[in-house]
Amino acid sequence: MDQPVRRDPIPASESVDKSRVLEIRPLRSLAPVFPSQPNASFSTPVGGHFFCVPPYGPFPAEVTPFYPFFGSIGSQRRPEQNPQTPVGVPNQAAGSGYSNPVIAAVPIASFRTPPPTAQVNGDRSHGRSQSQSGFAEEECSDSLNQGAEFLSSFSMHTTDLDDTSKSKRAKNKSQRKARGSQETSVNFSDADVDLIFNNILSSYNLMEFSMVRRADGDRKSVGYILLIFDLLRRKLSQFEDTKEPTAGTIRRPDLKASTVLTNKGIRTNVKKRVGDVSGVEVGDIFYFRMEMNLVGLHFPCMAGIDYIGLKISQEEEAAAVSIVSSGGYEDNVEDGDGDVLIYSGQGGNIFRKDKEIMDQKLERGNLALENSFRRGNEIRVIRGIKDVATLNGKIYVYDGLYKIQESWVDKGKSGCNVFKYKLVRSPGQPEAFMTWKSVQQWKNGITSRNGIILPDLTSGVESIPVSVVNDVDDVKGPAHFTYVSSLKYSQHVNSVESSVGCTCRNGCLPGNPNCPCIKKNGGYLPCIAHGVLVNPKSLSHECGSSCLCPPNCRNRVSQGGLKVHLEVFRTKDKGWGLRSWDPIRAGAFICEYAGEVIDISKLELGVETEDDYVFDATRTYQPEDDLPCAFNEAMKIPFPLIITAKDIGNVARFMNHSCSPNVFWHPVLRENKEGCDLHIAFYAIKHIPPMMELTYNYGSVLPDKAMRKNNCLCGSSKCRGYFY
Repeated sequence: MDQPVRRDPIPASESVDKSRVLEIRPLRSLAPVFPSQPNASFSTPVGGHFFCVPPYGPFPAEVTPFYPFFGSIGSQRRPEQNPQTPVGVPNQAAGSGYSNPVIAAVPIASFRTPPPTAQVNGDRSHGRSQSQSGFAEEECSDSLNQGAEFLSSFSMHTTDLDDTSKSKRAKNKSQRKARGSQETSVNFSDADVDLIFNNILSSYNLMEFSMVRRADGDRKSVGYILLIFDLLRRKLSQFEDTKEPTAGTIRRPDLKASTVLTNKGIRTNVKKRVGDVSGVEVGDIFYFRMEMNLVGLHFPCMAGIDYIGLKISQEEEAAAVSIVSSGGYEDNVEDGDGDVLIYSGQGGNIFRKDKEIMDQKLERGNLALENSFRRGNEIRVIRGIKDVATLNGKIYVYDGLYKIQESWVDKGKSGCNVFKYKLVRSPGQPEAFMTWKSVQQWKNGITSRNGIILPDLTSGVESIPVSVVNDVDDVKGPAHFTYVSSLKYSQHVNSVESSVGCTCRNGCLPGNPNCPCIKKNGGYLPCIAHGVLVNPKSLSHECGSSCLCPPNCRNRVSQGGLKVHLEVFRTKDKGWGLRSWDPIRAGAFICEYAGEVIDISKLELGVETEDDYVFDATRTYQPEDDLPCAFNEAMKIPFPLIITAKDIGNVARFMNHSCSPNVFWHPVLRENKEGCDLHIAFYAIKHIPPMMELTYNYGSVLPDKAMRKNNCLCGSSKCRGYFY
């Protein structure tokens, strides 16, 4: 195979004096000043000394501990004095935790304790920005992901996160100057968050954490941790939606949720390691940097380079373990077929408009990468890809293990020296980032999708086309049916409750106490931003035909048709299946089950249809090890519902069964003046990468019904071997 052409040629050795750069001392050689006794007073550093505070108390009056350890200052003690220190709370003496082993010391003035009147908790009150659709954007700017001012994964305040809006940055800066060291208060007390957290654990049967408290995780523990994190984040987002936004601040329920889990020891792979991380697979995606931290894939919440200290003889040197490449640096480029990455080093004040841009130095992450190049150790590479659903959000794709093949210093676009590293992907790994690139090329018309036999199965019924693909055999397509986008009732079912519609002409807004539709949902909208369902266990009440709100109302999530680009594809042994070109975040709406409602009177007579496209909402579900009960128990519905999609239906009719599904169904009730209609909506259980098959659990029929067993070919390690 020909060597790919590198865009940035390596300069001749005489053009760069590397020895001059190598003389720079790494920051680990600077000794931080700590008190000799726990209660010793902190003296002001003199000369050129730096001052650093350990992540445990007690703390002097003018210093606050690093995030996320400023939740309960008074109760914190040194780790060796607290026998109940949970897994995941750092112990610097043991050389573990979240901080990089090479710790940059910080001047004392940068960490100040708020005045006694300010409330200090594990998070700060943040405002929310609204997209055009009215959804609150949940973003984490990655523009400072390699900034030198962040000394470790948690050494930052949430109110100091980068805001990509120039006007907001200026406003935030002036507000910080005006209020001095005072911090904004949080929306929730620690007791409130603990109550929410405990309710989630009890509701979803997640009380046992022995499997996630181990130092090394597995696929099950990683999945549970990410599930708990996202359920808590969704609930906090739902609460914050009802609060008035605070000017100049950004709400970050993801940081609050990760702080709770960290402080309770609900994390895994707590020790940094070179190579693969137990329970994390190539191709896994993450919508929040804190998700990668909780499962041990990449510890820093902002820095792009993660590294550890490896002892060589009597010396210790830094070695890189993972990097995040998300286009934050102007010189990051891809090369060749996507298995090669030209990665720029960190530092140089590239993103600091208030400071002079300068040459990068061989220290911290850059030094770790240089050492890894010399040692030849593998590095985990996470690719950050633009999330089109948010203004500045990223989706992080774990692309597997790479090795540094070359390193050099080059002139960047700014004119200053930039460290460059050529990383090559190790062979024999599943495709991940290349799949994303292929899908993007299909969307942009650069290349055509192989095997397409029908460009749009919906014939224009859906706003997003659904292609039919067969690259397996000679079958020309699925049997004929009429495509419809929703459920067809022969008559409305009489509503057992009042069916008064809302008058929210601009859409139902969170926290509106006068909206009858919000009242039916317990005082909250059932979905937060991006159509993400908050509580899978309760019936959702959506706005009906008698409501005056517009079609894009936030309480009509399942009524707007498809939100992702789906394709029906031919499987090797299961007939037709369904998958998405787009990534799908956990809890997001995918589609509803369209078809004809079988007459309820026929159900009472025991009449059952025998076609293969039946959805029965009365089925029961066996306990599954891979899922909490929220996704595998029978949902309480107001009346029996059975749907047939044999003659009319939509893409949901092609979704196959799995004993370890990634999709679950959820009942949605839409009321109107004539009565009510029950619909079945499908949502993602977890983050789903592009081109992964979408599956759900078909469930089991009631004992008094005789149904044939079908051989299950889902391929799951938990496969029961059959389904009904």
